[in-house]
Amino acid sequence: MTKNYKILAKFIRDMSVETADIDTYLHVKDNISNYSLNIDIKSKFLKDKIVQVETTLTYSDKGQSLKKSLFEVIFATVIKLNDEIKDKKDLGRIILCDLQNEIYPELEKTFLNVLHGSGYPELTFNKKVDFEELYKNNQN
Repeated sequence: MTKNYKILAKFIRDMSVETADIDTYLHVKDNISNYSLNIDIKSKFLKDKIVQVETTLTYSDKGQSLKKSLFEVIFATVIKLNDEIKDKKDLGRIILCDLQNEIYPELEKTFLNVLHGSGYPELTFNKKVDFEELYKNNQN
């Protein structure tokens, strides 16, 4: 199967690590298991058949603790769609599933490097993101 798009560029558009102080860092280090990964995907047309897709990974604690850190990266991918793409459903599948499956391994590695460099070298994401399943569930 041929791809219905071509990646023209990919880059980190924004990155943020927020830890208020040493007390917060120590608290987070002891409670990092309370943190969860959230993924948000947005897209906008730049011009005919050129789309910028922004995949945001946020690693945060949704709990009540006041001592929290925030970790976030916004990864932008600019793609050119093949001329055959006319249906919004096909476009949605490309942006939410096919492209994400292609870029996610690099994005996850980059994000983990940020987390490791922020003082959490033992951190890993044990559960792999299934973009195919997320896409199918989003269609229902």
